[in-house]
Amino acid sequence: MSNIVYFIIAVLAIFIVGKIFAWPFKILLNLIINGIMGGVLLFLINLVGSKFGLIIPINAITALIAGFLGIPGVLFLVIVNYLR
Repeated sequence: MSNIVYFIIAVLAIFIVGKIFAWPFKILLNLIINGIMGGVLLFLINLVGSKFGLIIPINAITALIAGFLGIPGVLFLVIVNYLR
């Protein structure tokens, strides 16, 4: 009977440790997805916007804003560029 209790405790411990280590990977995955979407959006805005005079330079600051904030960050960059 004690072996079954130890087995259940071990399975629960593995499950809890797995959940704890999964959280940082989810956050990292979200940052990677936001970064890719932000970079693609910056490229597309520069591609289409060049015909209308809207060019957002891709440098370290704009890449960080687009990478961390994703689509809202790119919209922010467009608004700031328009107001400038």
